[in-house]
Amino acid sequence: MKPSRLLLIWLTLLLAIGIVLGALQALDIDLPPSLLSINWGLLLALLTLAAIDALRLKRLPAIRVKRQMPGSLALGRWGEVRLEVEHDFSEPLHLQLFDHVPDGLIFENLPLNVELQPGKISHIGYRLRALKRGHFSFEHCEINLPSPLGLWSGKRLLNVTGHTRVYPDFARLYGGELLAVDNWLSQLGVRQKQRRGQGLEFHQLREFREGDSLRQIDWKATARQRTPIAREYQDERDQQIIFLLDCGRNMRSQDDELSHFDHALNACLLLSYVALRQGDAVGMCTFAAEHPRYLAPIKGTGQLNVLLNSVYDLDSSQRPADYQAAIRPLLARQKRRALVVLVTNVREEDDEELLSAVKHLSQQHRVLLASLRENVLDPLQLPGVQTLDEALNYCGTVDYLNSRHAHHERLAAHGVQLLDVRPAELGAELATLYLSWKKAGQL
Repeated sequence: MKPSRLLLIWLTLLLAIGIVLGALQALDIDLPPSLLSINWGLLLALLTLAAIDALRLKRLPAIRVKRQMPGSLALGRWGEVRLEVEHDFSEPLHLQLFDHVPDGLIFENLPLNVELQPGKISHIGYRLRALKRGHFSFEHCEINLPSPLGLWSGKRLLNVTGHTRVYPDFARLYGGELLAVDNWLSQLGVRQKQRRGQGLEFHQLREFREGDSLRQIDWKATARQRTPIAREYQDERDQQIIFLLDCGRNMRSQDDELSHFDHALNACLLLSYVALRQGDAVGMCTFAAEHPRYLAPIKGTGQLNVLLNSVYDLDSSQRPADYQAAIRPLLARQKRRALVVLVTNVREEDDEELLSAVKHLSQQHRVLLASLRENVLDPLQLPGVQTLDEALNYCGTVDYLNSRHAHHERLAAHGVQLLDVRPAELGAELATLYLSWKKAGQL
């Protein structure tokens, strides 16, 4: 509880009058004796009223607040939170309300001023914007309640719990690409066609026909039926795609509102959407994270929601990327051949370890290495060096890019398929490359 502006003004005024009267009395200026008595009487009356008003403020009825908020928010987008204020006041009352918003969320229109009317429930709201993904908990709501006479302002902290999740803003970032996916698929003519014969996936048993290979004979079925029975195979109708996502310190760079890690995560979601629409199974495996996660590849459009719920609170860490440790659990869990998309930021110090890990992984799976390139390096290569600092920045940038390019060439020389792109372009590049492979029958 704190004094209001009205109380402070009255106290200041009465004390100032008392000081002036005392000074005049000290200068032996004749004053009516009643003036000092009146001033002290007014001051005493004000303090008495203030005490009574404070006691009445303490006894004011409780205020009940309910928070209505969306169960999920999109990263970077504004959402609305509604507050419902219930009360038992018999007279109109004006109060100020402030909702305690967790770190990582920014707000507009707080604090809120609301006029409570007798017998009515007040509805107010404010806007909320998420700056990072994850799970956020709301715990308290603060109310500044004026006293009946307006001499005090009482602070009441109400327990109003609430929860929300912040997901990647998949639709906003790649809305154009999502709308164009169907056009891409129809233009490229990418469709799964069932072909019977010498594929890898078992289709059915049938009688042995002229021209069939002896390797197709199912000897157990032949013995039961007492006639030659052959196995009929078909081309695999679905492939498996697994994202091996680096969550280490190499992904913490940030060129715009989103970090490289957020761009990588959004790109994985975009390619997941495209691949799931094509009937392929999609999974994810993270490494260098505080709590590594694995999601087995499953097909079906519902898998995208499973992915979103699995990675919405995933964040990068300060750990270095250990590629050998990353592939061991993946090789142990994923026996069937799959397309493994390794998303990371290739650095020179990772040369030998990364190459060894990719070669080992390539023995069982097809590997695509997607490396993010910092946007900040491009302006530093522009001509027009005028000062020593600009010259040092330019030379350092060129040296770093040359070393990076040589590292990429070495990986390519060992047969590693590499995609080196800016973070914001990764999603479209991955989707385009995937669709081109589908059209060419390379998946």
